[in-house]
Amino acid sequence: MCGIAGAIDLQGTRRFPDGRLLRMTGAMSHRGPDDEQIHVDAPVALGVRRLSVIDVAQGRQPISNENGDVWVAYEGELYEYPELRRELVDRGHTLKTHCDTEAWVHLYEDLGERVFDEARGQFGVSLWDARNRSLLLGRDRAGISPLFYAEVDGWLIWASEIKGLLASGLIQATPDLKGLDCFFNFFAMPQTRTCFAGIRCLPPGHYIKVQDGQVQLRKYWDFDYPDAGDERRFESIATAAEEFEELLRGAVRRRLVGEMPMCTYISGGLDSTTILGLACQEHDPPLPSFTIGLDRSGPNDERTQAAESASLLGSPLTTVSMSSSEIASTFPELIRAAESPVLDTSAACMIRLAHAARKDGNIVALTGEGADELLAGYVWFKANQVVLRTGRSLNRLARRFLFGTLVGGSTRRLPPWEAMNGVRVAQQFTWEIMRHSRESLYSPGMWDSLGDYEAFSELPQHDRMKRWHPLNQSLYAASRVMLPGMLLSAKGDRPLRNGSTEGRFPFLDERVVDFCTSIDPSLKLRGLTDKRLLRQAAKRILPKPIANRPKTMFRADFSGTFLGDGRPAWVDQLLSPESLGKTGLFDPHGVEQARRVQMKRGKVSFQRFVLDMGLTGVISTQLWHHIYCGGGLADLPVWTPPATPAIA
Repeated sequence: MCGIAGAIDLQGTRRFPDGRLLRMTGAMSHRGPDDEQIHVDAPVALGVRRLSVIDVAQGRQPISNENGDVWVAYEGELYEYPELRRELVDRGHTLKTHCDTEAWVHLYEDLGERVFDEARGQFGVSLWDARNRSLLLGRDRAGISPLFYAEVDGWLIWASEIKGLLASGLIQATPDLKGLDCFFNFFAMPQTRTCFAGIRCLPPGHYIKVQDGQVQLRKYWDFDYPDAGDERRFESIATAAEEFEELLRGAVRRRLVGEMPMCTYISGGLDSTTILGLACQEHDPPLPSFTIGLDRSGPNDERTQAAESASLLGSPLTTVSMSSSEIASTFPELIRAAESPVLDTSAACMIRLAHAARKDGNIVALTGEGADELLAGYVWFKANQVVLRTGRSLNRLARRFLFGTLVGGSTRRLPPWEAMNGVRVAQQFTWEIMRHSRESLYSPGMWDSLGDYEAFSELPQHDRMKRWHPLNQSLYAASRVMLPGMLLSAKGDRPLRNGSTEGRFPFLDERVVDFCTSIDPSLKLRGLTDKRLLRQAAKRILPKPIANRPKTMFRADFSGTFLGDGRPAWVDQLLSPESLGKTGLFDPHGVEQARRVQMKRGKVSFQRFVLDMGLTGVISTQLWHHIYCGGGLADLPVWTPPATPAIA
């Protein structure tokens, strides 16, 4: 994987300055420390920072077709490239390298815009066709590889990270209050919204076409499920598990291709352990593994389970231990990497994990991300079964009591009961918890600026959603909001790439996804048994002692990470009335009251839980504002773009 950046003149044939493009790529040097190349031919400019994994010697880019009239700059992996290369050669194409990057230009020659229908893997890609003066920017189906863009001064500029756009000097870092409000609703960025005004995210499964000065956003793929009752059924769960194992094994095998050392990330759970088990069967010697140990900094420390799994599978294990103070001290690096506020404090552990893997010589890490979204691994999927059975009227009364009486504050801003595409998804209650913290924490100025804006209007739309089984409706929300908006970004791509490493996610293989979306919901969740199909498959893959691990969420403490004795000085600085007044986002009195609630030791309440999440959001947002939007809030470094490099 790499980092890409570029620009196209929407108004004419201006040449984008080489130095400006190199500043954009230079701001992402951590994504690609091995090489840097640009191609500038007005009106387009393409740049790449390369992390060499496949065809290390010859895979430089941007690269063109035989005629030099189709160019590509790309970050990611096409996992079916060996077969794809043979097909392209059989069709008469001449390929100069053995790198998957080159496949893009030839696929485009054959398919045009339909190239994304055939691409399999994780990618953020820019394709320039000099023949018809058109540009395509595309992103993979699941949203593993990021791609951001902005229109400014007659240019469309894009980059794998927002830092690349800011480094252009064409756009200033100012908060998008609606983007911040999305964070305080979903703790993730749905669809195109970011926390920076004027900067947009290309959604998963979409591409942009630019031609004749027109910029068009188009969808080429989305998660889809059969109508309720029409899902695929099997003679037995054993039959289904056999097919599932074959697909997942193939996904792991394809992700073991590369010339650089690889490892796996594991927790004590079933998802990552299954990936480690398959990887150790498919790779000799067994891959090394890396895990996190929480030193009294979270509700669950899984290092013992991870050590047992690694030992039984023959994988050398490295454990990175993290205390609350270490998580807090790493948090500014996480926010700089993530380019947005982050609620999940355990994401800071992933920063350290990537550094440890890289220090040990490992460039690629396989992880278990995606299984919970495909196979219903979260507790709220179970809880929603109760909600569906107890009736809408009773649950609406209970919701009003919880938020209006137990937490306090107005309930008039509670979202509609069925707030996503006219259905109530399982995770809506969790969103409402974070959302209601705003009643105590937002400043009057923030409310005035938001006006009648409704963050739920930003959620992905699907015209078939009401026809799906209720569980699949919730899985769609999980796969389209939290997965790309938080787990694959702040807990995935950004920590991995910050450490100059690459993540690969076998559960998000297209064949695995297609299978999981097609099957009977009871194979995913039945009663209190989550990920039923995976548990059955794991019995075929893993030793018996570790083949049926219960689901435990890898999570560190929320605001407790920042409020205990020995907390960093910057926490109090960010939460001071002066700093809160400078940003104008939060009410100093409300923030102080929330701190007092959190410091009441031993008292557990729903109010405390709501404010715990909200106060973590305040700290994270203030920190993000300091790092990117001018500083002046704390004694911490701010992000600055690289200097313009000397050009030979």
